[in-house]
Amino acid sequence: MHLKDPEFPPLFNGEGVRAPSRPFAEAVKGAQEGRYGAGDLLWARNARLVDVAVVLEPEVPPDETYQILCVAAVGLSDALGAIAPPELAVTWTWPHRLLANKAHVGDIRFEIAPQTGDDGAPLWLVVGLELAVRPDPSGPEPGLFVDRTTLFDEGCTDLDRTQVLESWTRHFLTWLNTWSDDGFRPVHDAYVFRAEGYRDDIVMDLQGRQLAGTFIGLDDNGNMLMKTGTGVELVSMAEVLASADEAGAP
Repeated sequence: MHLKDPEFPPLFNGEGVRAPSRPFAEAVKGAQEGRYGAGDLLWARNARLVDVAVVLEPEVPPDETYQILCVAAVGLSDALGAIAPPELAVTWTWPHRLLANKAHVGDIRFEIAPQTGDDGAPLWLVVGLELAVRPDPSGPEPGLFVDRTTLFDEGCTDLDRTQVLESWTRHFLTWLNTWSDDGFRPVHDAYVFRAEGYRDDIVMDLQGRQLAGTFIGLDDNGNMLMKTGTGVELVSMAEVLASADEAGAP
């Protein structure tokens, strides 16, 4: 299936990536080597997927950069809200797992540089979005795994990779500007509105330790706040993301 190349907002410098290379890994490697900087955007030419990674250099402390993962998520909900059928419900499981009508449809990935500049901000960060747009013809029959889906299987039969990618980059940039101008609060409110389990009793599996309580919101760095029988506990976004990477999941 041939699709036209996406067009991006002027602040993004897009570069197509062919398999077996993957945009997130290539963006992280390029940022580490100094080949990519703020605004560089890598996207996969695979027509079935939105697979994209953006390099940013925000001037905030390392802990606050995790807010941008939430920015990417709310940008996606607005992006699909603008182009997808109204029956599509986009939600997520904190911090990175994306859902379409309650089934897993993609993930957000995130990595920051271990080094910081003179201002205390990390030298770079990479945020990635991986989203299944159409089923793999060589994969299992639709519905075989009820917890996985694609946008096509959820009624978005007229959408393609390029449309979704263009819409997400526009809305992501809009939310980045909101975050830069107004801080994390509007992003927080939009994020928890679509977060599965918000204000409900949930159980988190934290490297073999289970934590049960009520998901009451996020702190200023995007970490989960959970009210338990002994008080409010903080669940670290960085630790959960690192644990997911170690397990081999985005």
